[in-house]
Amino acid sequence: MIRTTLVIGLVVVGTFFLTVGTIGLLRLPNVYNRMHATSKPTTLGTASMFLAGFVHFGPGAEGLTALVGILFLFLTIPTGSHMIARAAERIGIPFVEGVTWPDPDALERPPEGTRDERAPDSGDSRRYETGANRSGEPGDAED
Repeated sequence: MIRTTLVIGLVVVGTFFLTVGTIGLLRLPNVYNRMHATSKPTTLGTASMFLAGFVHFGPGAEGLTALVGILFLFLTIPTGSHMIARAAERIGIPFVEGVTWPDPDALERPPEGTRDERAPDSGDSRRYETGANRSGEPGDAED
């Protein structure tokens, strides 16, 4: 009884996400939004369906096939979505009006001459030396 309820719940969740992805594909204005609307819900929806199959069939061959299917989805859908977005950008498909790619030169960088507090100490590197050569002069060995 509990197993059947869990399977039905997972199928309903999967159906919901797949329906949302389909509606997004039909309603959104450009390739970038459509790619996003289909990749995220498809991953969650199909993974829920596969998980329902695993719960229904158990840890036998069919159930393990469902788990391998989930792993395959998690590896391929994000990669495919990224490749679609890169290809669309390279052939010049525009974003929605008013949205642009980030300008790498406009990213915040620390002013010249200052050091990033998150970076390790970039002071005298001689203190990291090991062995006999600790004086800082090449060839000077302290005994």
